[in-house]
Amino acid sequence: MADQYNDIEETQIESNWDEVVDSFDDMNLKQELLRGIYAYGFERPSAIQQRAIMPVIKGHDVIAQAQSGTGKTATFAISILQKIDPEVKQPQALVLAPTRELAQQIQKVVLALGDVLGVKCHACIGGTRIADDARQLATAQIVVGTPGRVFDMIYNRRALDPRAIKMFVLDEADEMLSRGFTEQIYDVFQLLPSEIQVVLISATMPPEVLEVTDKFMREPVRILVKKDELTLEGIRQFYIHIEKEEWKFETLCDLYDTVAITQAVIFCNSRRKVDWLTEAMRAQDHVVAAIHGDMEQAERSKIMDEFRYGAARVLITTDLLARGIDVQQVSLVINYDLPTSLENYLHRIGRGGRFGRKGVAINFVTNEDTAVLRQIERHYNTQVEEMPRDIADLL
Repeated sequence: MADQYNDIEETQIESNWDEVVDSFDDMNLKQELLRGIYAYGFERPSAIQQRAIMPVIKGHDVIAQAQSGTGKTATFAISILQKIDPEVKQPQALVLAPTRELAQQIQKVVLALGDVLGVKCHACIGGTRIADDARQLATAQIVVGTPGRVFDMIYNRRALDPRAIKMFVLDEADEMLSRGFTEQIYDVFQLLPSEIQVVLISATMPPEVLEVTDKFMREPVRILVKKDELTLEGIRQFYIHIEKEEWKFETLCDLYDTVAITQAVIFCNSRRKVDWLTEAMRAQDHVVAAIHGDMEQAERSKIMDEFRYGAARVLITTDLLARGIDVQQVSLVINYDLPTSLENYLHRIGRGGRFGRKGVAINFVTNEDTAVLRQIERHYNTQVEEMPRDIADLL
């Protein structure tokens, strides 16, 4: 298992834009948008926001490479809100995301930041009623969706009119292309106006992402927020050495009282493991919620809302949620299984400690996992310490 990460073929893009604007006040944004930004709790732009908001607003095609937890969503949300005309009641910006949850998360950020502007943003995702979708799409100014449903609403049902769309954002492009959405993305792109501005956000730059940029983009501005700027700063990382896989469960039960004082996310590598662990925890009278891709959309949404608002405190999930789900209160992430890709380690533990908030990550490490943990440490130039006894004091 130690060499499982070695086949990631990735290119680091070279930045070709060096303008940095380190205050939202200096970006010449609409006053209503500025009010929305400060009301949302942002005080100053993150590294990616300082570099990428201005070239997008100026109309450039932009490739931004930066990890989760660095403020990417707000980067393109602010840019879109600055550029669209709130008086025009038709779609002017389209954002594609790899999962329904991420699309809904983006929609929430757009609506919060654009609250004072009175902008309408619709999440166009599977698992919802087609008729409701069609009605909302008629007047939405910003559409966030998954590729299949968006293509269906433009091409088959003629419910989404693309003629006024002037900005196309591909969020988590590497994830989207690895999930096999390439053809659907190309199909959607063919239906959009030829002079459209394209913004592509990706944590990594595998060859298929670069291929997409060559096909879709005109002289793009390239912005790379380096891995060592990104990081795991503010997140204390620990491991618990557990000799055998079957002893992990007992360890988690021992930790449960500590875990339940905060909000925690527990990651497993398969849907089956999520179901098994959830049932086993409940059988021991531990209160947990669970979510994965096999569930109906309505159920997934309900569980996420309960977790987001604190009704559920411990959530067991797969990597479905490793990207893009920002639950403000999460201060503890447990990797019941170490992730199967290096990128997902950062995506997972970036759930705690977003935007400089403090977080704690605990990794369950069996004898077979030791080499993988060393690889994670080398890749992120970080240290994962053995878990102290007083873990509750750190939360």
